[in-house]
Amino acid sequence: MENRIVKNTAMLYIMNIAKLVFPLLTLPYLARVLSTEANAVYTYVKNSVLMYVQLIIDFGFMLSATKAIAQARGDKEKIGSIVGDVMMGKGFLSLLAFAVLAVMTRYIDLLGANPLYTLLSFVQAVTTIFLVDFLFHGLERMHIITIRYFITRVITVALTFLLIKDDSDLLLIPILEIVGNLVAVLWVWWEIKKLEVRVRFTKLSAVWAMLRESFVYFLSNMASTAFGALNTLIIGIVMVEKDIVIWGYAIQFVSVVQMMYEPVINGIYPHMVREKSFGVIKKVLTIFLPLIAIGCAIVWFGADILVGILTGGVYPEAAPVLRYFIPLLFISFPAMLFGWPVLGAIGKTRETTVTTIICAAVQVLGLVILLMLDSFSLFSLAMLRAGTDLLMFILRGAVCLRHRKEFLS
Repeated sequence: MENRIVKNTAMLYIMNIAKLVFPLLTLPYLARVLSTEANAVYTYVKNSVLMYVQLIIDFGFMLSATKAIAQARGDKEKIGSIVGDVMMGKGFLSLLAFAVLAVMTRYIDLLGANPLYTLLSFVQAVTTIFLVDFLFHGLERMHIITIRYFITRVITVALTFLLIKDDSDLLLIPILEIVGNLVAVLWVWWEIKKLEVRVRFTKLSAVWAMLRESFVYFLSNMASTAFGALNTLIIGIVMVEKDIVIWGYAIQFVSVVQMMYEPVINGIYPHMVREKSFGVIKKVLTIFLPLIAIGCAIVWFGADILVGILTGGVYPEAAPVLRYFIPLLFISFPAMLFGWPVLGAIGKTRETTVTTIICAAVQVLGLVILLMLDSFSLFSLAMLRAGTDLLMFILRGAVCLRHRKEFLS
């Protein structure tokens, strides 16, 4: 069992290393060939708008459907029904996401000035419905997800270098993402055929039941979005384009680092659902917290070099902003770990969601206070984000301590 966890975690780490490498190839290039105005559009849509759209479409299925697939292991007919019903549910949710996007485009100037780019980015998000990563998570076949990601990124990156030359090519960025996703979809469904899983939609009542079950996960994920995408959303409204770009590059680095945490989080989740072993969590913290501390020191002393690589030397002002995020880089790992892999695994779905909602409310209140006090800056935003993650870790740790007897080992 532990060998399977190690293998799956290793495959996810390979994918997340790729998630680190590929942006290091494209972001410096785009920083050089695009103007600040075009870069602001790209950064804003990618780091804020698209996150909300994807959040609605995914609706927590990565957790709820992964759990359902893990529990249905060996029953291919049931697995096929789960996949079909989830896809149908995501299709309905994409209509809701489009309505939300239309409202955002109407009231946010940056989006209203670039409606076609915004629409194409939405289509990019819709194509992910057919990638069904939750299926392979639940079956613990992480290598399929890794290969799928490589297919998507290699195609997109190669075409980016080949076709994106200046601001006139801005619309090609989401189009290339769509092309990469569609090629990956073909490969993923070939893998599903090899698994002999027959995907089928059952009935609307089953879709509705899955939506109800996933709603609590969606609430948690929606609240979590307040920690990142909401900050970027407000920056795009109240700050200048260069600040949008600087924040975007710094938060992109943070996102890449947190992607490096996800293989551990996702890799142990199916195991924790079955075994409920807190001993595994202790081992993870013992191994990874010292490594994360070393990584934070590297960021502090090497921020200028890292930003130079990330932005192609175009936006050196992002280096001090990157240092602002060091507290967040350290505390976010245990805060994430004590969520679904720990509390979710022992059935504390409500408690996990409540802690996230409380922290989201604190985050929103903090944003309001910063705006009222005219203290809204990139530094204050980064400190607020770190503070809310620290609060989340404390709250989840307290819940875990209260229910420690429910762990089996």
